[in-house]
Amino acid sequence: MPYIGEFLGTMLLILLGDGVVANVLLNRSGFKGAGPVQITFAWGLAVMLPAFIFGASSGAHFNPALTIALAAGGMFPWSMVFGYCVAQMAGAFAGACLMWLLFADHFDATEDPLLKRACFCTSPSIPNRPRNFLSEIVGTFVLVFAILGMSQINGMVGAQGNFVVFCIIVSIGMSLGGLTGYAINPARDLGPRLAHWVLPMKNKADSNWGYGVVTLFGPIIGALIGMGLFKILPWAPLTF
Repeated sequence: MPYIGEFLGTMLLILLGDGVVANVLLNRSGFKGAGPVQITFAWGLAVMLPAFIFGASSGAHFNPALTIALAAGGMFPWSMVFGYCVAQMAGAFAGACLMWLLFADHFDATEDPLLKRACFCTSPSIPNRPRNFLSEIVGTFVLVFAILGMSQINGMVGAQGNFVVFCIIVSIGMSLGGLTGYAINPARDLGPRLAHWVLPMKNKADSNWGYGVVTLFGPIIGALIGMGLFKILPWAPLTF
């Protein structure tokens, strides 16, 4: 069940997350032009909703970088890491394919190939490989460190914890999202990038696989740094 939960949860995350991007960017969508505020809040909700559904069954990782960091910190068994990562990548691919199926007419009505690709995967607003790496490292560090940090508050579990994760995602997006699109999750970027590569779309840009190096290794490095800092700090549990 944990692997199924990670697959379905990541699929829902990408369906809703990539879906809002398509809703805002593609021609003839009723929400076209709604802007980055809608996208940022919708991505937060896209993470929160499946976390409510699958948190009890899988822990609601939905992110290989988080899974690897938890294993490195002794909070998750290494024996399950590969299965979780495969389930997350497969779920992200499936979610992107379903998003494309729903918006297929709107993809056909949109001429700009870069807008079409943006509905699937991220890209930097200013290509600068070292700084793009740093952006993904820092964004994922904030994500993982904040998740771990909030766990030190007594009672911060279940619904409260899921809502705080929503707030973390929205905060990262609002503050740092304009740099690289804040993938902060290898599955979120690479699964949909693969879907963009294989799906039949007219006037399609290349899938920019070279940038996939940033969204694969940047989040993993940032997550490990977040876990490392969390482990060395002297925490005192708080009660509210």
